[in-house]
Amino acid sequence: MASPDTNVTSFDVARLAGVSRAAVSRTFTPNASVSPETREKVLKAASELGYRVNYLARSLTNQRSDLVGIVVADLDNPFRAKQIEQIARALLARNLRPILLPTSARADAADLIGQVLQYAVSGVIVTSDAPPSSACKECADRGVPIILINKGEDIDFVDRVVSDNVAAGKMAASHFIENGASRPAVIGAAHTSYSVRMRIEAFSDQCRSLGAAPVVIPISTNDYAQGFTGAKGLAEWQIDALFCANDYLACGVIDQLGRDLRDADEHAIQIIGHDNIPQASWSAYGLTTFLQPCDVQAELAVDLLTSRIGDPRIPSRVKFTPVTLIKRSTA
Repeated sequence: MASPDTNVTSFDVARLAGVSRAAVSRTFTPNASVSPETREKVLKAASELGYRVNYLARSLTNQRSDLVGIVVADLDNPFRAKQIEQIARALLARNLRPILLPTSARADAADLIGQVLQYAVSGVIVTSDAPPSSACKECADRGVPIILINKGEDIDFVDRVVSDNVAAGKMAASHFIENGASRPAVIGAAHTSYSVRMRIEAFSDQCRSLGAAPVVIPISTNDYAQGFTGAKGLAEWQIDALFCANDYLACGVIDQLGRDLRDADEHAIQIIGHDNIPQASWSAYGLTTFLQPCDVQAELAVDLLTSRIGDPRIPSRVKFTPVTLIKRSTA
């Protein structure tokens, strides 16, 4: 097999294979009709010549590339790495090519829109906490298919995949009270995240329905540093159970409290997190948490995206994914 040669064109491949240039194009176009015999000839010629499809050049002709933007914020959170990996795998399996577009909840919407249009992407998958809804709406208005993961806003012609945050909040509260907690609490930055807000509200409502008065501990961001800092004041709250809005936050809480206060016994603070990041199973944490199935979310997101690429005017759809309580030593 020859090394890739950027000077080799589809005309060269067609000439060597003894087929038309259109046949070469169909061979390298997903789901295009081409006979097995022709495909074999083209692939053999391409291998001998070191030919590679120039997808960016193809996008200039088609006015749209095979690229799909993955818009991501809070990249320091280990959960985000799991999520991006699963989305990228699901896209590649459909012959779509992921491109990472890092941003933040405070990003300028115009910058994001400019990036999306500059790359002529086929669609965009937006993860939680980013970007502002105005950017998603404008991209959709310009005909760019948008899929939101764990975001709450309803936008015309924009689909959403949402984890069952309400179930998680309710299950966490019930688990604590069934295990004897009398002073349950929840910690999280509700103003920065739809998912966190839903978890906190559901937890609080369930506590009240079970006769317990929930303590809500507000913080500025849902990260390790805020968990570590926020845990310093837990003694003042006199709590015996704590639902952390995500695992990254919970790890900070546990490291501040120390092993002696996190072990699940009668003197402990029970702790439950959310997301089941790899660190949650480490012996240093042993964190009871909720599994949020990134693989299922990714498949649903790509299913919605490919169907919307085919028909951009499909009415908006919402798909929910379940959560599962993973019990370890902290609760």
